[in-house]
Amino acid sequence: MKTFKQHIYIIAGLLLLVACKTEIHTPKPVAGSADFSRYISVGNSLTAGYADGGLYLAGQQVSYPSIIGKQMQAVGGGTFTQPLFSTSQANGSGYLSLTGFNADGTPITTPVTTNLAIRGQLTVPGFGNVILYTKYAGDINNYGVPGIKLMHITYAPYGNLNSYFERLLPGNSPTNSTTYLDFVTAKPFTFFSNWLGNNDALSYAVSGGAGDVLTDKNTFAYLYNVLINTLTAKGQKGVVATIPDVTSLPYFNTVTVSAILAGVQKVNPAAKALYINALVSGSTYAPRAATTSDLIILTFPTSKIGQTVTTPYGPLPYGLTPYTPIDNQYVLDEKETALTEDYVTSYNTIIKNVAAAKGLAVYDAYAFLLNIKQNGMVVDGVSINSNYISGGLFSLDGIHLTPRGYAIVANEFIKAINNKYNSTIPQVNISDYNGVKFP
Repeated sequence: MKTFKQHIYIIAGLLLLVACKTEIHTPKPVAGSADFSRYISVGNSLTAGYADGGLYLAGQQVSYPSIIGKQMQAVGGGTFTQPLFSTSQANGSGYLSLTGFNADGTPITTPVTTNLAIRGQLTVPGFGNVILYTKYAGDINNYGVPGIKLMHITYAPYGNLNSYFERLLPGNSPTNSTTYLDFVTAKPFTFFSNWLGNNDALSYAVSGGAGDVLTDKNTFAYLYNVLINTLTAKGQKGVVATIPDVTSLPYFNTVTVSAILAGVQKVNPAAKALYINALVSGSTYAPRAATTSDLIILTFPTSKIGQTVTTPYGPLPYGLTPYTPIDNQYVLDEKETALTEDYVTSYNTIIKNVAAAKGLAVYDAYAFLLNIKQNGMVVDGVSINSNYISGGLFSLDGIHLTPRGYAIVANEFIKAINNKYNSTIPQVNISDYNGVKFP
């Protein structure tokens, strides 16, 4: 009898578990208060799907706007068309491929130079050489143009100077006069994403503060207002993104002062410091010992350290004396970093204020990427961080994203859109997208 009662209790318990089984309700996709029937994306290389130091077909196909566009189809979005390279010219501009590792664990990257989409080269007087890519003809929803700054959007000759923009225009350089802003708004659209402004700070930073300048804050504010006023002129809704902190990028955090000095000291224990040519104030530079606050760029050829340099004081080792400092273009020094961060902070305040005034959604890329650098994250069971190659987020150029990184960013844009417009655009599964491809 006791055994029988035990069986009854077990059966009753099982029935209770079945009755109490948790149900997972997936929200029915709805557009909310937005119209996604023709979505366009405005931006630079990140928007275009640039990765591994180049623009190529496989990268374009996993750009964050293309991922968003596909997900929008569940809530009434139309076809999202990109200016893709053809399969016969799939390698586009060329890019870097990971082909192995050195004995010390440093990666070996090799340029891909076959099946490119280059039709020629043109010399523009007063500017220099412009590579001409195979023209794209057809509908466009993704208007990402690598290299473009906010200050270029109203500059009529820009279609002759930027190879990636030139390939989208019907005319040939140097005959183009259509501005970028006119080009992206030539056809009606109902919703937009905008991630312009990155290069207004990044171009200065990646040049070590030596090859470009930060866009004036007032100029940035004026042009950002012009941009958003134009994109919303007919009542269109959209989402904008802030500009990342350059220090969150592996481009500035992989080759460090400490690591270089440690390598030098294995061969020369007497070496006490690396020397850089650092900003003092204005445009004045002077040599000093490098600190951990000085950021060495990813592409710095470390083999130069210690090489003999002819100086007025005799032959001296490069980078190891105040008379032979590491060149400006290889270092974003502490003051240059602070200057860049100050401008980025101002730019982001402008972006947020304009977005608030227009009632637009905001993806705070600055906060999001900085948090990943500081804390990492786990998404769909996949661990992500900002480490070069192993982190899974950034591609081989240390600035642009991997397919997985673009999928993560797409989801963050979608979250911002859903929160603002009460839509339920479905997110993608991050585990469906790869990080850096290993050989």
